[in-house]
Amino acid sequence: MRFHYVCSDCGREFMTEELMYQCPDCSKDNDGSSFPKGNLIVELDNEVLREAAAKEHVTPNDFYPYPSDDESIFPVGVTPLMKPERIAERLGLSGLRFKLDSQLISGSFKDRASYEVALQAKALGEKKIVLASTGNAGAAMSAVGAAMGLDIILFVPATAPINKLMQSVLYGAHVVPVKGTYDDAFALSIKYSEMFGGINRNTAYNPMTIEGKKSISIELFEQMGRKAPDAVYVPVGDGCIIAGVAKGFSDLMKAGLIDRMPKFIAAQSESSDAISRAIRNDDFSPVRATTRADSISVDLPANGRMAASYVKKSGGWSVTVSDQKILDTQLVLASESGVLAEPAAATAFAALEADRDHLISELGKDASVVVLLTGTGFKDMKVFDNRVSLPEPIENSVEAIKNLHF
Repeated sequence: MRFHYVCSDCGREFMTEELMYQCPDCSKDNDGSSFPKGNLIVELDNEVLREAAAKEHVTPNDFYPYPSDDESIFPVGVTPLMKPERIAERLGLSGLRFKLDSQLISGSFKDRASYEVALQAKALGEKKIVLASTGNAGAAMSAVGAAMGLDIILFVPATAPINKLMQSVLYGAHVVPVKGTYDDAFALSIKYSEMFGGINRNTAYNPMTIEGKKSISIELFEQMGRKAPDAVYVPVGDGCIIAGVAKGFSDLMKAGLIDRMPKFIAAQSESSDAISRAIRNDDFSPVRATTRADSISVDLPANGRMAASYVKKSGGWSVTVSDQKILDTQLVLASESGVLAEPAAATAFAALEADRDHLISELGKDASVVVLLTGTGFKDMKVFDNRVSLPEPIENSVEAIKNLHF
């Protein structure tokens, strides 16, 4: 066997490589009153880890439960690791780096999870993948599906940004707008897959989503000279991204390739802070999310328990920032680093700015710090309405340019 499953709550092991979603015992308690229980962790076989450790250079494919035999069909990474020189100097953080996952094919980090779920579908002989999304995961799964010949059924809140929804339509997915929230779309997508089959890609519900997302950590390990950073700031909504980042470094540690874990910092909007409450107060109750950062707007985090556990075990913490701070940070990133990030991605950097003094007190000014910028701002240009405008045109004359004072 290449892998097996372990319940993240009760610890029960499932010695199978067949399709599994949640622990059948713990998931019985899920009634919507608190964060879901029973999400599964994929444990790679020790021989897989030994083979990876013996290589001079590792790739995410070395750590995938379902490895690819041709990664060129839909390349996922390696995305750039950027040194934002002006921002690093202003903040006094010489070791600051941005991981630019906005450079992935669909424009967001979600390509990583979608790719591994597509490999799962291929391995299990399935052609249909069902999911819910606020936009990015759906666009990513639709893009992968187009490249790999898979049928994608996508449930989305009708209020999701039009740019993201149109991406999925253009990729050929069956898009089903829902008059409700992401959580409503999530529930309907699970009911659909129960009724009509296929593989459900829903974040954390399908453990392969976390396995796909851990690929970013394998890339960072190599990009940083085969070592782990001191801290990673991650935008957090349902908790799957930060769990994936943690799982990647955990696998690297189990393989003996690193000897310590980074500190994971959960970045959230004050208007969608369920996981921050769990980290700080062990409060696993849902919230009423209203943040403008749609990709991290979640009432009941699908992977909240696992995410909070990983953050606390790493010695990390959470940071919440206002929506106004997030929107202001989009403009700072663009004007000071040349990176146009969507609001959810900007949340990670907004949290770092707000947390700077605390971070330095914990790790020092020379700490190696990575901020995950997970999606491009081109996905939601409407967010700039009434905030940024084009200049008025000038007359076509030399006299007109004499009045320009740049």
